[in-house]
Amino acid sequence: MSFTRSIVRRSLVLCWVLLAVTSVLFGDTAEAVRIKDIGTFEGVRENQLIGYGLVVGLDRTGDQVIGGQFTIQAMMSMLNKMGINLVIDPIQLLTRNIASVMVTAKLPPFAKPGMTLDAVVSSMANAKSLQGGTLLLTPLKAPNQQVYAVAQGPVSIGGFLGGVGGPGGATVTKNHQAAGVVPGGAIVEKEVAVDIQNWDSVSILLRYGDFTTAIRTAEAINAVFGPGMAVPVDAARVKVALPVGFHGRVAEYLAQIEGLDVAVDAPAKVVVNERTGTVVLGEHVRLSTCAISHGNLTISVKSTLNVSQPPAPVIGSTGGQTTVTPDVQTEVKEQEARLMVVDETVTLGDVVRALNAVGVTPRDLVAILSALKSAGALQANLEII
Repeated sequence: MSFTRSIVRRSLVLCWVLLAVTSVLFGDTAEAVRIKDIGTFEGVRENQLIGYGLVVGLDRTGDQVIGGQFTIQAMMSMLNKMGINLVIDPIQLLTRNIASVMVTAKLPPFAKPGMTLDAVVSSMANAKSLQGGTLLLTPLKAPNQQVYAVAQGPVSIGGFLGGVGGPGGATVTKNHQAAGVVPGGAIVEKEVAVDIQNWDSVSILLRYGDFTTAIRTAEAINAVFGPGMAVPVDAARVKVALPVGFHGRVAEYLAQIEGLDVAVDAPAKVVVNERTGTVVLGEHVRLSTCAISHGNLTISVKSTLNVSQPPAPVIGSTGGQTTVTPDVQTEVKEQEARLMVVDETVTLGDVVRALNAVGVTPRDLVAILSALKSAGALQANLEII
């Protein structure tokens, strides 16, 4: 028995040693993220495209005469370009089967002519629904007024508008009806030239600027490609030189860089949404030693209507009348509040346990965090959205 206990004891000790060594060697890796998830390469970016178009084929859910004057002008201009000249009143053309829309799309980097993009279609006037409509050929331009794509195709709104509506009718609506998507409806006509093969260096732009993260990013690159290859310029930019062996193979070099792991650091922050009662605490949030007391005052008013019924009338008399007498009861309840001392916390879990010990709801937590920030006990930035 003693021999068996000795073996078990030694096994337990060995397990604890292995766990300790594993936590030391791989503790930072569990919190690390790839460079491609925290930043982008300078010069490799999306471009916004926009255009004005018309959606046709609507079932009398398009633009109305009042508020849709520019729809009439656009329709007349389109017909004139097609060689159709009308002498009728232009207002007669607006049959509520057409709608003016703005079309937007994102042109990704390295997009080549012939590739397709998703186009977002949004109503400009007073159209009720774009259900069943078709977007006519719409040029999509960049801020330099050059056309980089053209969009056309059926509009998908991901919902429906049903029912006759009006007096005596009911209408059922699902999802937003005044906007939709043309999946793959935009065709790239012109590419944005990005000549990465002639680059001598690259710059990594961090999405959230932080000096510590920038230094760690440079250290991770230097550990693989050699010292001095990466230099942090500021909190949001790391400049990386191109090794001699990767000239002409810049894409391969960028792929290796964005796959490296970096331990991201961020300032302590508490984000509060007062409208929904949502509270998000960052990893480095700490509390100084403080005392917290929180309680609520509840006033309840209950009204009961009592009916007083008179006895049957006697012969020769009019008798009494039935009366209603209200019985109002007001009750005041004050929740018992305790003054609780919260010790200085070290981890986020300690902060959560300390606040839960007070027994507050998320909305009460908003008021407590604001008071803690004013008292200087909350060691974090408090952001209210």
